[in-house]
Amino acid sequence: MHRAALLELLRRYRPVDAADATCLSRFTAFVESQPRCFERSLEPGHVTGSAWITSRDGSDVLLTHHRKLNIWVQPGGHADGDPDIAAVAAREALEETGLPGLVSCGDGIFDLDIHPIPARGDTPAHEHFDARFALQATTTEDFQVSTESHALAWVPIDELEKFTREPSLLRMRGKWYRMRR
Repeated sequence: MHRAALLELLRRYRPVDAADATCLSRFTAFVESQPRCFERSLEPGHVTGSAWITSRDGSDVLLTHHRKLNIWVQPGGHADGDPDIAAVAAREALEETGLPGLVSCGDGIFDLDIHPIPARGDTPAHEHFDARFALQATTTEDFQVSTESHALAWVPIDELEKFTREPSLLRMRGKWYRMRR
C-alpha cells in the first residue's frame, strides 16, 4: 500500500498536547480513508510536506514570504503523487530555498498541521494535511529566492513574532525548543 510509509510515520508521531493528538487522529483518518491522498486533484484536501529549516547553530529559522498566500511560512508544497512525504519536504525545501546539504533533525515527523486553503481561480477551497520535518543547514546559509516567494529570511527563533503570529509556526518553535533540551 503506497500509504504505508506515511501511516507508519504517523503511528510513531508523539503529540505534545490534546490539540496535537486531535490533529494526528484526523490526519491519520484522512490518509487511511483516501487512497488518492497524495494527489493535488483530491478536492477535499491532500497531503503536503514542509520543512522547519534551522541555521547551523539552530538559533534561526528560514521563512518564506509565500507569493500566493502573502504570509511568512515554512517552505513546503504538494506531494503530487509522491508517497515519500519526507522526500517531498526535502525536495520542496531545496526548490524553494536553494540550500544544499540540509540534514534531518530527528527520525520522523516534527509537526502536523491541517489548514484551509482558500479558493483561487479554478481551484476550490480545500485543506492541506501538512507533515512537517525539521531540517538543519550544514554547509551554507546562503539561500536563493524562488518564483514561489516574495522573499526569504533567516529569522531569530526567539523573535518569530516580529514576522508572524501564525499559531503553527509558534507551535513549531516550542517543539524545536523541547527537541533541543
